[in-house]
Amino acid sequence: MAAASLDLQGLLARLDPTADVAQRHIWLIDVFDWLRGDRASPQAAVGRVSLLLDAVEARPELRERLRAWWRAFTRAVDLTALLADYGFAPRTAFVSELTERLRRKILPGTPETTDASDLFRMVLPGAFDAGWIALLDDAQLARIGNLLADAALDDIDGAPRWRHTVMDAVTYCSSQVVAAGFSPELRLRMSAASESRAFHALMSDLDALREQMFRAPRDEDALREQMFRAPRDEDALQAAFVAFRDRLDACRASASSVYAHLEDNGISVGLVFRLRQLRERVLRIRELLDCLVSATPAPSVARLVGRLVLAGGERNSIRALIASNSSMLAAKVTERSAETGEHYITRDRASYLQMVRKAAGGGALTALTVLLKFGIYSLALSAFWSGLWSGLMYAASFVAIQLLHLTLATKQPAMTAPAMAARLRDIKTDAAVADFVDEVANLVRSQVAAVLGNVGVVVPAMLALALLVQFALGRPLLDAAHAAATLQSLSLLGPTALFAAMTGVLLFAASIVAGWTENAFVLHRLDSAMRYNPRIGAFLGAARARRWATFMRTNISGFASNISLGLMLGLLPAIAGFFGLGLDVRHVTLSAGQIAAAAASIGTAVLQQPALWWAVAAIPVIGALNVSVSFYFAFRLALRAHSVSLGDRARIRSAIRARWRSRPISFFLPA
Repeated sequence: MAAASLDLQGLLARLDPTADVAQRHIWLIDVFDWLRGDRASPQAAVGRVSLLLDAVEARPELRERLRAWWRAFTRAVDLTALLADYGFAPRTAFVSELTERLRRKILPGTPETTDASDLFRMVLPGAFDAGWIALLDDAQLARIGNLLADAALDDIDGAPRWRHTVMDAVTYCSSQVVAAGFSPELRLRMSAASESRAFHALMSDLDALREQMFRAPRDEDALREQMFRAPRDEDALQAAFVAFRDRLDACRASASSVYAHLEDNGISVGLVFRLRQLRERVLRIRELLDCLVSATPAPSVARLVGRLVLAGGERNSIRALIASNSSMLAAKVTERSAETGEHYITRDRASYLQMVRKAAGGGALTALTVLLKFGIYSLALSAFWSGLWSGLMYAASFVAIQLLHLTLATKQPAMTAPAMAARLRDIKTDAAVADFVDEVANLVRSQVAAVLGNVGVVVPAMLALALLVQFALGRPLLDAAHAAATLQSLSLLGPTALFAAMTGVLLFAASIVAGWTENAFVLHRLDSAMRYNPRIGAFLGAARARRWATFMRTNISGFASNISLGLMLGLLPAIAGFFGLGLDVRHVTLSAGQIAAAAASIGTAVLQQPALWWAVAAIPVIGALNVSVSFYFAFRLALRAHSVSLGDRARIRSAIRARWRSRPISFFLPA
């Protein structure tokens, strides 16, 4: 403690209100560095605050010098911008905002500045500061207020300058709220039933509040009250405050009505960013008003400073930027995928059997896909062109499966996960958790039915095609070396499991493309453009244009998913090979068809080969990894979009484990 006191005495000796801007700010930074100490605990920092207050209060000359320093500081630095704008991102573009945050992390800042935001970032840089500021008690806060109180900082009307500074910050924030509310992007999307005209009266209500806040006191002796004094006319001030607060809440409610429009008409990241900024501005105004209308504003000021510290940390954090943007992107893609995914969940025996039949048809068509894959391979093209033509062939096959209303098993999980997560918006009761577990069982059964239908049909269909080709050409579909290599590449003893998990990631990525494309299609109202655009109508005819618009609105998500998945399955091995990575894809239905083709080419002797059975053993592993990996990533993304808490996630996991122990058969067969 003695060493700390000596260090403190040295800091106080350097206090010079006549120093230049840089030296004054360096002294302030050094003081807060001393308060933090070794950052062992926030309580230690609070103890150092008491030491600092004791040292200053014990010396009247030092107290006057500190007030002179504070006077020079507040006149040189614009604190209004700090209170109004600190922590808010000025841009919506991810790349430009990321570049700005990287610049601040890499390039050093200078204390020779009059920008309060830049200085605040250097003085209070981290969450540790918010922790010890929150621990300051009312007595310490009152002592700080008394030390900084200075009659020389009073304006002509007798109100302390800090009140005008805070009110100016409220004005700036309110103008930002009004500007956002008047922007056509939000205004045209607000609900007609909401009080959309609340933005018109917000500034007039603020003017009324300002008038009451700075009404001249009737008692001239009150002109020199202490710094944290309350306005004299409390009743009028309270009425003005309530009116402005209610108007602010009406503005916030009007802006919130835009979310309903986005859910029905597509989500824009830029619009969601503006809505979140507007909400944060409203919360900042409420915090500033607490400082103004409270009879004891010191605790409110401390809370505001702590919030500014945390907001600045988020504003400077690259991780927070990525998290925020991923949350908005999650909402953008999962809302549309949830709508599509509902069609893939079976809930009774009839829909379960229908899923099996659709999957059987998908398996039969996949056998033809495998045949075409071997045909492209036989052309001996370069890696890129072989991958490109394979990808186009996969895409065409997947689109054909879609248009024939058949099912490809592994396409389901990434589409159904958002539909499942959408049911978590209200998961607070045990009954809601039980309903969700029922949906999980329905989903797992749907996946089992689809995989069994695909694999159960693609194998005999591929055997039949291989025998037909052998009969037509007079030779097996694959030569002995190629057939053996195919079985070896699909063996469970090799990297098949890794490749299957990678394929699950590709399935998830295809669902992201599907959700993004459908959201863009809906957001930009392309179906309406196809239906009513005069040029399109003149070219296609009105009736045909309506049919095409309905067709594209129904199938755009599937087209985007199937085409992107096909190209990724075909091109990934070629691109990975260019970089020497040796990655490949393992799709359960395609792999089962390849095994059947290789077995048919070798003949009955293949039954004696261990390579066949190791490849067969890999099929359930491939299917499980395809389904589970794609569902895991899609479900996590959807949980993020719906902001499901960690506690609710734990309850859900516990309920699913309980269902598995009590009724495991419900995950595989319908009741």
